[in-house]
This record gives sequence, structure tokens and C-alpha cells, in this order.
Amino acid sequence: MSVISPSPKSDTHTHASVVSPPPGATSKAPVSSEPTLPASTPQLAPIEAAKRLAAYAAVDNHVKKEHKIIGIGSGSTVPYVVERIMAQGKEANTGRVFLPTGFQSKELILSAGLELGDIDQFPRIDVTIDGADEVDDALNSIKGGGACQLREKVLAEAAETWVIVADYRKNSKVLGTTWKQGVPIEVAPFAYSPLLLSIKKLGATQAGLRMGKMKAGPVVTDNGGFVIDAVFPPSQMTNVEKLLPQIKLLTGVMEVGLFVGMAKAAYFGNEDGSVTIRWADGRIEQVSQ
Repeated sequence: MSVISPSPKSDTHTHASVVSPPPGATSKAPVSSEPTLPASTPQLAPIEAAKRLAAYAAVDNHVKKEHKIIGIGSGSTVPYVVERIMAQGKEANTGRVFLPTGFQSKELILSAGLELGDIDQFPRIDVTIDGADEVDDALNSIKGGGACQLREKVLAEAAETWVIVADYRKNSKVLGTTWKQGVPIEVAPFAYSPLLLSIKKLGATQAGLRMGKMKAGPVVTDNGGFVIDAVFPPSQMTNVEKLLPQIKLLTGVMEVGLFVGMAKAAYFGNEDGSVTIRWADGRIEQVSQ
């Protein structure tokens, strides 16, 4: 069994083989820090195995039997989230409804034979598990690399618990360290040109309309918007609490890919097959296979 060593921010006592639930959790039973893999699980490359273990741990810790409305996000770790939810069994998933943030998650839900729902029907969600492009020390994150930031934020805000699952490359101290493409900003097409000027006046060192790779013209979101990717200097990225409302208040902005103060926990799959769990209260835990 593994031993979880608390970080300097953690409690002073040692946690052994049990992941502590987030503050306010009602579960009385301890949660195993080592999600077991089915005997038939295929071998994966180390980074994929770590992503899978992180996704499994997040589902085991946060998707409980009583949770019936579940948001499914996007990203390369999300298929493992759905895989682990399916492993909970038919009985556990009977009566559950799953809400997607975009096309990828919708297809995953349908392919798994799970019940598909919509935020119009279920405006309150028990738990949403999503990926991220980068996460900072305070669990603030950049999202929108897949141009789904508006729908992702709606499902994140609607959730009682929002959890991030990603790989070690997304784990940063300051946003913009590894994600160099900039903050994704979804905008009304009519307003994109003046918005480019306004965003640069706000401090962006670079700002450009995201263009399609397999088509001529800009990327168009599921909501019919365009995406501006704006690179801001570290001085502004260390204060995203201030930057987010400044961008959001610009006329024509539909949503900003900065998710600030929202995550309850973030699970990072590491290169060595371990998982780093970071909680909103500052605790950091290491889980080994």
C-alpha cells in the first residue's frame, strides 16, 4: 500500500492509504487512495496510465451512489472518467442523468449507453468532472483550448462540486507557464475586431482570432461564437481574480476561459504513474499505484 505524504500545507499528521474527503463531505467511510484497475484493463503508456488512475481516483472520491445529476467535461482524461463511472455498474447508473459540455463528452455519454440530459432540464448538478489546459497553485485554471469554455463554465457553476482531472503537464504555479496559447475568450462574431483592440489595451501582449486548422476561416464554437486567444504578461496572470472581470466586462465577450475559485480538487496524473491530488483548502496528497 502506498503512503500519502502531506505537503507543508497539509495537516501535520500522516495520512496512510486513505484520501481525505474535501471539507464538508458527508461520506462517513474513508475513500481508498488506490483505485483498483480491472484485471482485464489493457496496458497503457505511462502518461496514459497516470491519466487513467487520476480519473479513477476522482470518480471514486466524488461520484457517489446518491449523485444522480453528473456533468461530464472534455479533454483527454475524460474518457477514463466515463470508463470508471461505467465500472460502478448498471444499478449505480440507473436513474442517473449525464450532462455534456460539448460534442466529445456527448458522444462519450451516448457511446457508454448512459442517459443524456441537458442543463435546461437539470439546472443543478451534483458533481461535474472536467479537464483543464493549466491549473495554478490556487486551483484557478485556464480552459477553452477546445473552444467549449462557455458550456464548461455553465456546468462548473451549476455543480455542487467541480473537480479537475488532468496530467502533470497542466500542473503549474502560475497560469500561462506551460499553456502559452493565451486565455481563450469566446466572443460575438460581430464584435471581434474592436474586441481585439480592447483586449490589447487591457494589457495583452498578443491577441488573435483562432483560425480553423482544416478549414478556411475562424473556429466557430457550439454557441456560434468566435474565439480570441489573448496572451497576458505574468504580472496579470498572477492576479486572475482581477483580470477575469476586466475581460468579462468588455462588450461582446460571451465567456472567458479563466475559471477562478471554482474547483474543489484537482487530480494530476504524473509521469511515474502516481497521482497528485490538490484540494481547495491547500492540502496536497500523493497517491502511488
